[in-house]
Amino acid sequence: MIDFLTGLDTRWFLFFNGHHNSFFDSLMYIISAIKTWIPLYAILLYFIFRKLKWEGFLTLFFLIMLLVFADQGSVHIFKNTVQRLRPCHNAEIANYIHLINNECGGQFGFVSSHAANTFALAMFSALFFRNRIFSISIFIWATVVSYSRIYLGVHYPFDVLVGALFGIFIGFLTYQAYIFSSKKILEQKKPV
Repeated sequence: MIDFLTGLDTRWFLFFNGHHNSFFDSLMYIISAIKTWIPLYAILLYFIFRKLKWEGFLTLFFLIMLLVFADQGSVHIFKNTVQRLRPCHNAEIANYIHLINNECGGQFGFVSSHAANTFALAMFSALFFRNRIFSISIFIWATVVSYSRIYLGVHYPFDVLVGALFGIFIGFLTYQAYIFSSKKILEQKKPV
């Protein structure tokens, strides 16, 4: 069964990675870059603080914890434990991979930290803002960023899929912890 899934994952990877052109090479490279999305993060923080004023610092704390859990969890729980080579480090398919700017990343790729981080943020912020259009948009953003990792040749589809599921799980748990903490703080502020 594992061999079947690995073979399927490799075939899907080669299919998605094999459809490329110079325009999408540049676009996916930009989409995958963390600094590209700093304006998005700034806008999210603006609306959080606009909605909550100084209580937005509690939300910011949980967002930081969310990204630490998603990012470090993807590395220490998955990558360092499973130790599945990234496609660009896999000698069996290395000659078939379209790699952009010769950038491959670390040795292991299961799971995608990009997928874990973006889907964790998408889940938390969708639950926080409770707006249908925003929720659809933020999950599309997470999907596109995650797909860019396959396009760039650094992750298999299952790396991205499991990373996304892990991120959604972390986003949901962190949001629940945030709600619990917010209620406790509000209870303490109420006059006796």
